[in-house]
Amino acid sequence: MVDLPEEAKKPRTSVELFAGGGGLAMAVHQAGFRPLLFNEFNNRACETLIASARKTLGVDGLERTEEKNPKPPRPGQPAPLYPGDVRDLDLSAFEGKVDVLAGGPPCQPFSAGGVAKGDEDKRNMFPAMFKAVREMRPKAVICENVRGLLRPSFEEYFQYIQNELRLPFEKRVDRDRWQDHNAHLTDILNQLSDDDSDPDHYRVVMVRVNAANYGVPQVRNRVVIVAFRADLGVDVDAFEKYVTTERFSEDALHRSMRDEDGPYWQRHPDVEDHVRDRVRKHLPKVIKEDDCQPWRTLRDAIQGYGTDVESPALPFVDLERLHEKFDFGREIDVVGHIGWPGARIYKGHTPNELDRPAKTVKAGVHGVPGGESVMRLDERVPDASAPYRYMTVRETARVMTFPDEWHGSGPRGEQMRQLGNAVPVVLGEFFAKAVADALSTAGH
Repeated sequence: MVDLPEEAKKPRTSVELFAGGGGLAMAVHQAGFRPLLFNEFNNRACETLIASARKTLGVDGLERTEEKNPKPPRPGQPAPLYPGDVRDLDLSAFEGKVDVLAGGPPCQPFSAGGVAKGDEDKRNMFPAMFKAVREMRPKAVICENVRGLLRPSFEEYFQYIQNELRLPFEKRVDRDRWQDHNAHLTDILNQLSDDDSDPDHYRVVMVRVNAANYGVPQVRNRVVIVAFRADLGVDVDAFEKYVTTERFSEDALHRSMRDEDGPYWQRHPDVEDHVRDRVRKHLPKVIKEDDCQPWRTLRDAIQGYGTDVESPALPFVDLERLHEKFDFGREIDVVGHIGWPGARIYKGHTPNELDRPAKTVKAGVHGVPGGESVMRLDERVPDASAPYRYMTVRETARVMTFPDEWHGSGPRGEQMRQLGNAVPVVLGEFFAKAVADALSTAGH
């Protein structure tokens, strides 16, 4: 094995913008990066970051700061948390000291569930990401956002986002239309050679992801954009091939359920025979063969199966006690496993199934369209109607692959909002580790 240079043997570093409840921040930390700075505008989310700092973010506490020209902390010092508008920050002191800049700019401008004004929306924070890149010159950038960016109405603007990230130092003048700036960037990019190594340029990989294909117990379609500084010599083609290789599949899940004593049912021996029969009856007649692992299901998540850190099975939520908002997690010292009354299902608002990955967790509680926060339970006897209820915050956190040590701040609705806006930890960690490996392979 080739020895890495001394620089590469030092702990890698990261800066997290738009940190929210900490999903991507936890992922980057678990991939081996030491956080130098966090930024988050929402006060409740800042409280969550502070409450979870030592256990989930790998820092010796977070220190709120109003300093708009922060400096990187020394090892062992608390990491600064700027609880304000990222556009007010000057990050020049971090130049050359950051391996990865990570963040998910607010998705509402591009989300199908939002107004979808895109570039016209004042919440569009991609320009703030590019400003941070210019000031810090990180080795790599990881950015997650909604699939809404791929909608035909945003196609040209999404290409512009990628072009800006490729050429972040070609700054757009305020009076210029983005279309004119994009034409300017395209002209430059068309003249670059394939072996471009300008340190002001970045090489960009855009990946369409379904989180279920990466081991997350949730169908969550997103876009992940990764950029490497062009002078580092990272093999972006090899990186793209690695991160797009399928590892978990629906067919593998179906194969594990196909037999009445299949691996899935062996993992869940308490499931009644009539429930197994109902699930197996609805499996497709033709199931493809592949080398993938099975998709993780909502039942897997609740039972604590499938993550690197073993979690206990969550206690049963007694339907007879939902009206009490009873704390069912107290007996195993788990926070947020509290029943919630009033769940309803109706046309177009259907519950999650236990033996499928959950639906996409969204930033809401009761009014979320589609029934994403409701779950169907096992029918108690054959041919009976299945009961249903709202998912608890802890169950939702597990679907997002957050560790049980994560404690959301604020009332239930605020905690669910933080979870719905987050990056699943397992998905983020996969990409962060892939970035670290790509940098190491290139000798950095």
